Amino acid sequence: MAQVEATTERVVGADAETVFDAIADYSGTRAKLLPEHFSEYEVREGGDGEGTLVHWRLQATSKRVRDCLLEVTEPTDGELVEKDRNSSMVTTWRVTPAGEGKSRVVVHTAWQGAGGIGGFFEKTFAPKGLGRIYDQVLDKLATEVVK
Repeated sequence: MAQVEATTERVVGADAETVFDAIADYSGTRAKLLPEHFSEYEVREGGDGEGTLVHWRLQATSKRVRDCLLEVTEPTDGELVEKDRNSSMVTTWRVTPAGEGKSRVVVHTAWQGAGGIGGFFEKTFAPKGLGRIYDQVLDKLATEVVK
């Protein structure tokens, strides 16, 4: 099994605190940011950053669906980590200032991929697909926080 990683980033036209608060708002804003690849979204505990437990199904391709139950932590300022209880998948959101009234958002997801030929294809294609999905999330985030 090989580590599979996908990273995408964007500079958003809002200050870091506003952007981080939007990302961490699972009971409100976060659901608005998710494209059609996400379904069955449900906040099960908490709802605002650290201590949140959130569920969704992520359909990366027509045949590849992950049932995710994510525990949310905030290990450092500007960092939000979502650890999936159902797999090795971990998504880290980092928000840092990027000039006056702007912030940089970096989304990094990693998991232990399959072995063999399936693992080769997963490591080759999954990062691009997941990157495209999170690009859509960041597009919606940029629109949401600039209102």
